[in-house]
Amino acid sequence: MSSPIQDQALQQVAEIFDKHVPFHNLLGLDIKHYDINGVEVVIKMKPELIGNIHQNILHGGVTATLLDVVGGLTAFAGLVASRDDWTIEELQQRLTTLGTIDMRVDFLRPGRGEIFTGTGTVIRAGNRVSVCRMELHNELGTHIAFGTGTYMVG
Repeated sequence: MSSPIQDQALQQVAEIFDKHVPFHNLLGLDIKHYDINGVEVVIKMKPELIGNIHQNILHGGVTATLLDVVGGLTAFAGLVASRDDWTIEELQQRLTTLGTIDMRVDFLRPGRGEIFTGTGTVIRAGNRVSVCRMELHNELGTHIAFGTGTYMVG
């Protein structure tokens, strides 16, 4: 169970990622679920996101971006969950250092579909660096891609 401070911090992070990052807005990213137990980020297919005009499939850069956003959110949730005595100021400061160190994407299938959902899990939650695994599925549950990311969290 999470604390009110943890919930408040994650709500603020979701608001920033969901509403205030111009590139996320351009892509149409939508955070459907975010707490210390997981994240679910959705993107709806639109013509501007097509990477292969002959097959009408999602651009690989959009896939990678969605996985990276999920990884960052997952890493931060892992940090928040690592202690129950965080202050909101400490977590806000940690958020300013959140960044991707390294990420690998494995494209398993062409990005066919109308709705793509990214989810993530923490592999290792450290005080400074966290490692996460991210997955992307379409609305039929087809596994499109997965990623492994290393994130700076402090």
